[in-house]
Amino acid sequence: MNIVSNKPSRLFIILSMMFVCNAIVAEFIGVKIFALEPTLGLSPFNWNLFGTGGTLMFTAGVILWPIVFTLTDILNEYYGRKGVRLLSIATSILIIYAFLMVYLAIHLVPACWWVGINAGKGVPDMQAAFVQVFGQGLWIIAGSLCAFLIGQVLDAYVFFKIKKWTGEQRFYLRAIISTFFSQFVDSYVVLYIAFVIGPQKWPLSQFFAIGTVNFIYKVLAAIVLIPGLYLAHRMIDNYLGKETSEQLRKEAMEG
Repeated sequence: MNIVSNKPSRLFIILSMMFVCNAIVAEFIGVKIFALEPTLGLSPFNWNLFGTGGTLMFTAGVILWPIVFTLTDILNEYYGRKGVRLLSIATSILIIYAFLMVYLAIHLVPACWWVGINAGKGVPDMQAAFVQVFGQGLWIIAGSLCAFLIGQVLDAYVFFKIKKWTGEQRFYLRAIISTFFSQFVDSYVVLYIAFVIGPQKWPLSQFFAIGTVNFIYKVLAAIVLIPGLYLAHRMIDNYLGKETSEQLRKEAMEG
């Protein structure tokens, strides 16, 4: 069998590349905490949660993680828990590889001229900036890796159980509920490891506040992405053909 010309195999490769790309990029941008209202040009909501308030704050990774878990639901639907497990393990290995490469890059001795090259732009020490951003990112990667593995296993398990109950109907229900559980784990585990245990030493009130806001956002994002899930479902069915699509989904339930 020519894997490249085989539609189910080609689809798995494409979905896997999107999955891995979004997961790794989310790891690197997750080091940034951004304020929602100023980003949208709005006045601060002045909310208060667990004694922490002001603007709504998120890790930049929340932009991409809902996409990752949406892709998980699509992969679950057509390739089952075995397919998701394989991809989750492969992605985890690649995240560890990225971790090692960043660690190596941090410890490379910088060229003297490069250290102060952006002094006029407010960055007097590029090496220190690099270490602060990517060094903190190592904690994000460690936290995300733990959250990712737990979340993926939980997402696949819940999705599978609900599908056994609902059959081919109510795709939206299993997508939302499985994402609810997996994102709950993801939202708190990654922040705790990266920012409470990590070098920033957040107080627990800030951890719970930002974790809760991030969790609510991710659940809402999963709901908003439901039409996209159905559109992707239809596009995949049209691409594979009815018979192949039904066969894949049947095999996914058996796996």
